[in-house]
Amino acid sequence: MRLLPTLPLLLLAATACVPLGTPITDPNAARRPPATGQKGGTEYYADKTLRYEDAIYDPNVRTVQCYVPTGQANEVFNPPIVSLGQGQPVMLEFDVIGGQGGRLSAKLVHCDVNWQPSVLTDMQFLSEINEQFITDYRVSNATKVPYYHYRTQMPRVKLSGNYLWVVSSPGGTPLVSRRVLVYDEDGVQVVLKQGIPVAGAERYTLQQLDFGIRYNMQIINPSQEVKVVLRQNFRWDNAKYNLRPTFVREAERQLDYQYFNFENTFPGLSEFRFFDLRTFRSAGVGVGQIDANSAPRTAELLPETTRNGQRYTQYDDINGQRVIESREYGNGATNGDYLMVGFHLKAEQPAPGPVYVLGALTDWQFKDEFKLTYDAVAQEYRGQALLKQGYYNYIYAVQTPQGPNSVYWEGSHQETENRYDLLVYYRPPGTRADLLIGYQTIDVNGRQP
Repeated sequence: MRLLPTLPLLLLAATACVPLGTPITDPNAARRPPATGQKGGTEYYADKTLRYEDAIYDPNVRTVQCYVPTGQANEVFNPPIVSLGQGQPVMLEFDVIGGQGGRLSAKLVHCDVNWQPSVLTDMQFLSEINEQFITDYRVSNATKVPYYHYRTQMPRVKLSGNYLWVVSSPGGTPLVSRRVLVYDEDGVQVVLKQGIPVAGAERYTLQQLDFGIRYNMQIINPSQEVKVVLRQNFRWDNAKYNLRPTFVREAERQLDYQYFNFENTFPGLSEFRFFDLRTFRSAGVGVGQIDANSAPRTAELLPETTRNGQRYTQYDDINGQRVIESREYGNGATNGDYLMVGFHLKAEQPAPGPVYVLGALTDWQFKDEFKLTYDAVAQEYRGQALLKQGYYNYIYAVQTPQGPNSVYWEGSHQETENRYDLLVYYRPPGTRADLLIGYQTIDVNGRQP
């Protein structure tokens, strides 16, 4: 463990003019739609204003995957988080349906701890021109839904922190934006462990994360200047913000975070639902029927019901992620076709709010195309979405002013396997950059191989 490296002189500013740090807030709060609904699909894509989150700005852009490649079969499960050394670059892949392949460009936007653009210039966090032309694109092969598949790698950066990776059309209109995290692996020492909720029945439904931070740099007011974000399965929509240390041990230079009012707990939920669409020649797991002759091909999932109130069932899942693959021809990137997938959720009565499919397939957002409609006669929620061949995890959620309520449909169990990570931010005095000085993950209830 070492002291934070000296920042470039261009970052320095008079301490009297620049605050020591910005209070971290929940960036999702201002953007959460009311419980009655949100913008329709057309209005959503009509808004081309750059949003500092994982977003898609064109309805023809599909299957966006941002991950760290490792050469292993499950590399797409790796979130876009790298150390400052960047041994492996972050990879971005996506499809553009129809049209002609174009020379798109990508750039990085350095953001503060609240995911707002910082005041840094490009040369302060990059050693090259901040514009990468995407020349690696290929046309789909014999698919009923034609598309172009794009791939690009993120350039090396000089500072840790938050970055928004933006892909734009030749005219400069944003098409895709993705959040990328770069952390200093030598910044602070983070200990993240599973705790036990101090309560009664909650200990059977909630998962608690206790953690501590040891630092060796001079921090005048660590309880205020060190900011942390706690996430479940790499999601931003239900992340925990504004967590203050419960104990500050200045002599040991350690911050302890151990709460008693559920500030650091998450509903364990259930293992993710899943369906297998890696082939259209037969119905995979979770699929009721497939029409391979229609254009586009269609698939109807098996009817499902609520899992709230049911006992915990253990099985392996991929924590809401997806794998794109074609069992017919291999190389799902360009050989995988798109299918119109129908969802069916049985319910004797409507839920207390709009119901959505949620997961990596929706960017963990309430998207209009994944909203389900209630049929009172059939007592069933129904919906359709265009998805590429692959293996998918997902859950159902009710939209509320406070965010997604998945317990309503999925129940909650402390035995559920979930992955958590902790982000530690700090802005050194006199600088203008919020640095990501610590990062740690933990697999709660991880399965033995």
